[in-house]
Parts: sequence; C-alpha cells; structure tokens
Amino acid sequence: MAVFWERVSFTAKTMQSDRVLPSADEITAWRRYLHSRPELAFDEVHTATFIAEKLREFGCDVHTGIAETGVVGILGKGLTDRAIGLRADMDALPITETNDFPHRSQREGCMHACGHDGHMAMLLAAARELASGEEPDGRIYFIFQPAEEGAGGGAAMIRDGLFDRFPMEAVFGLHNVPGLEAGSFATRTGPIMAALDLFDIRIAGRGGHAAFPQNSSDVIVAAGALISVLQTIISRNVSPADAAVLSVTAVEAGKTYNVLPDTASLKGAIRSFTPEVRTAIIDRVLAVCRGVAEAYGVSIESSFEVAYPATINSERETLFASEVAQDLFGTDGINGNCAAQMASEDFAFMLQERPGCYMLIGNGSRQGGCLLHSSDYDFNDAILENGAQYWVALAKAWLARSSV
Repeated sequence: MAVFWERVSFTAKTMQSDRVLPSADEITAWRRYLHSRPELAFDEVHTATFIAEKLREFGCDVHTGIAETGVVGILGKGLTDRAIGLRADMDALPITETNDFPHRSQREGCMHACGHDGHMAMLLAAARELASGEEPDGRIYFIFQPAEEGAGGGAAMIRDGLFDRFPMEAVFGLHNVPGLEAGSFATRTGPIMAALDLFDIRIAGRGGHAAFPQNSSDVIVAAGALISVLQTIISRNVSPADAAVLSVTAVEAGKTYNVLPDTASLKGAIRSFTPEVRTAIIDRVLAVCRGVAEAYGVSIESSFEVAYPATINSERETLFASEVAQDLFGTDGINGNCAAQMASEDFAFMLQERPGCYMLIGNGSRQGGCLLHSSDYDFNDAILENGAQYWVALAKAWLARSSV
C-alpha cells in the first residue's frame, strides 16, 4: 500500500476537545506509586499487574506475559490497517535510593533512577484519554516493555512475537533527559543513541616472585600498556566528525604484594553510531592486542559482545512526530535536530523491525536530584502532562493521516 504523508494539526486545545487527561494529581499519584515499588529486569511482576489492571479499567484489550513481564494494551476497532505502537519501559536499577521523600523506594538496593516510572505514568494517562473517546478506526498498541536497563527486554519482546501478534506500521518511544528544558522535546533523524559493544580481554603471562621480574612475563605492565594504547584508538583512528567512545571500566590482576600474577583481565565498552566506525574500532582493538602481546611477551585473548545496536530514527516518522510536538507546544517546544546521545537504548531493536522515532522530553535542571542513574534522582512530575499530551496527539494524528 502506497502512503503519502499529510500534516495533521492538533493544538493543545483541539486535542483535548471536551475530554481531558487524568488530573495532574492522579498522574503524579500513579508515578509516585510506581516509584515507591521498583522492580529489576524481568522481575517487574507487581509493576506489570498494576499496568494491566489500569489498562483493563480504561477499556483496553490487555495481553500480559510477553517476554515474561511485558504488557500490551490494545485500543481500536481495527477497521483500517493503520496501527501505531507507543512504548514505555518498566524496569528499575540496582541502586540504593538516598532520597527521603514519602514516595522513595520501598526496596533496598533498587530504585527508579532513570525515570521509567514517569514514562509508564505518561503512557497510562494517554491510554485513559484515548480510551475515553470514540473508539478509533485502526489500532493503538500501548507497549510496556520490561528489562530496558541492560537486559535486552526490547529484543526479548520481539522474539516473543511482539510485531507478529500486534502488527503495527510504526513504533515510537519517549525518554526524559535531565538538562533539557522541562517539558520541551528533542529528537533527530538518523542515529540518536549509540550502539554498545562490550569487550573482555584476558592477558596471560608467566608469574613469579616480585623481586625477580626478569624471570617473569609481567601481565600487569602489559595491561597498563594496553590500556594506554587503547585510549588512542578513538583519537587517532576515528574521524573527528564521527563520535565514538572507548572506555576501560574494569581491571583485575593479582592478590598480594610479592607475587607477579599469571593473568590479568580488562573489561570495557565501545560506543559508536555507524557500522563502519564500529567495525573499525573493533579491528583496531584486535590489532593493538596483537602488538602489545608481541612487545611484552604475553598472550592476549579478546572477546566482544554486541549489546545494543544504534538507535536510528527513520526520517518520515521522525518528521511526523516532530510536527505533532510542534503543533502542541510551538516551534520553541521542539528541537528537531538535537545532538545524538552516547548512551544506548534497547528501543533500538524495535526500530530495526519497524520505522519509528525515539523522542526526548526535557526533565529540567540537572541540579537537585535530576541526573539519570544517580541515587538522588527523581522524575519531574511537572512534565507528566506534556508527555501524555504528546502521546495522545501522536496517536490521533497517526490514525487520522491520509493513505492510498
């Protein structure tokens, strides 16, 4: 089916019509309830139950147990083949919260330090608003995804038949960003979040007495040299026009003072935006390992794990989402060509299967507990309505667009 894209304008006033979103107090109450009861990847049992109950209460057809704890709510008659997926993430992080407000985490060593509580509350609010009006022609899929924080829940939902069971034309995600003006939006066509590759390097030599290093192959000295050279890969092998990061994040070798160990190990991460840069960096890591092994008389083995691909927004869907945000909040409320982020996001897997757009919403100043993955983070409740309004307008505009 050929499709042409028509700008469909929704102002905040016409979007709401004679219906309104849940009150700000109600959305905030949902968000704070979820914040107080965080759960880790694939263990979001209570969270999934809460979401499913709300969606059923709103009148959605609800499917649970997707990739263990994922939830999908469906709204619409399905009289046309127009269908849109809206995704929120569910899991928390293994961090002990240091906030002392009433809705702080009730689980020691676990907290919503990335705003997934807010993402869920915004999508729930949109689901209720959309369900309160006339049932739409076409389908809206409300996707609540488990295990975003490093466990690949997006890929797991796909393996469990997400796009086969719930056929959608495009899929959209939304994430808060500290440091961006509260309630404003930002996105870009193409890569918006980096690919993530993990590496493990094992160095093997000949250990011995620390007093007689000449009789050993010192793996610690080799590890030090390797770390230094690895840090030149980006600056001397990647064009300054291409962003990339290589970080050594763990080093382990030896246990005492007077023994040179037999082995040492390094762990680290590589972040990049294009397959070409990604491949070039890995090739250089392997070459550097070979050179250091030869120079220091040790053996080096390397292994790589492809964790996440780059999150790549498709052009048409990104322009469409940007226009929706602009119609709602004005030209100053959306930056359609923001800088790409070096963090990674498993929404990337969904964008490999369907076109779509990953949108950012400003969470306000980084001061006073507004830094992602920090123990004093808290979602900014003042932006909940903006996010919910965006979801509502996006879904309505998508189903209202013209197609032939």
